Amino acid sequence: MTKYGNFVDICKNIEYNVKKGEAKKMKKFVIITDSCSDLTKDMREKYDISYVPMHLLYDGEDHIADLDWGGKDPTEYYAIMRGGKRITTAQVTAEDYRTAFENAIKDGFDVLSISCSSALSASVSASYAVRDELLQKYPDAKIVCIDSLTSCMALGMLCMTAAELRAAGKTLEEVAAWVEEHKLEAHQEATPEKLNYLKQAGRVSAASAFFGGLLNIKPIIISDAKGRNLAVEKVKGRQTSIARLAERMQADIRDVDYQKIYVVHADCEDGAAALKKEIVARMPELEKDIQTGWIGPIIGASVGPGTVAVYFFGNKVTDGAE
Repeated sequence: MTKYGNFVDICKNIEYNVKKGEAKKMKKFVIITDSCSDLTKDMREKYDISYVPMHLLYDGEDHIADLDWGGKDPTEYYAIMRGGKRITTAQVTAEDYRTAFENAIKDGFDVLSISCSSALSASVSASYAVRDELLQKYPDAKIVCIDSLTSCMALGMLCMTAAELRAAGKTLEEVAAWVEEHKLEAHQEATPEKLNYLKQAGRVSAASAFFGGLLNIKPIIISDAKGRNLAVEKVKGRQTSIARLAERMQADIRDVDYQKIYVVHADCEDGAAALKKEIVARMPELEKDIQTGWIGPIIGASVGPGTVAVYFFGNKVTDGAE
């Protein structure tokens, strides 16, 4: 097991996937992300990506935001929210970044860190501070920290594509430049089932949540050009909102060789199936490319159970740029 975070011993078996001996043969830099990336263990192992954990606060206790759900079924996590308990989130600590970065450097690797949007988490700011500190201590090392301006599987897709470029022999600088250039092409189109979770997270007002629920209004939420989760449309009814996600995707998706498509859900498999059906009805050629999965614990805490979303590479996001 990699040492890129001795805190793993403290963090309930959250594993890093870069094995020291193998990594030296395969690459010269590690890719590290955070709990907001929603990368499953299989994805992390396939692409050789590590992550540092964010935190969840509920029942008066601090819990690790484990992308493997602590070995439990993710339905148990969303059942906590359905039961009325509020879950809040906290950023990656500077100490966890320091451990991960420094252990990579000691093993002879440079570091590419790709973090959750700065509009949603202060994690990337912590990574910048640790980078500056460690470059004073290790002046020959390279540490590049990127604000992805996105979250969830959009962040995960950027990390996976970065890993593909690394495997193709691209340098740290080349991969970092690609991520910076293309990060606003990673689209999020999402719709929640209920607005009360967004209200608790401070994303909508109490009045909007009340009247939205009363009138069966469903917002369409994107990640905008400044990395914020922005409600760009409001439609009436669940099926209409799901269909609208597919319509918006059709208008923006691009035919690129790095395309990845993920339909994900927060304990709502029927909603994900309905969204996939809507997408395939409009773009049947994409059926074999669509992968499905779960919205992870960090974004799930804000949007709540019942949310469905699609992530893909498309035209650069311009909403909210002004």
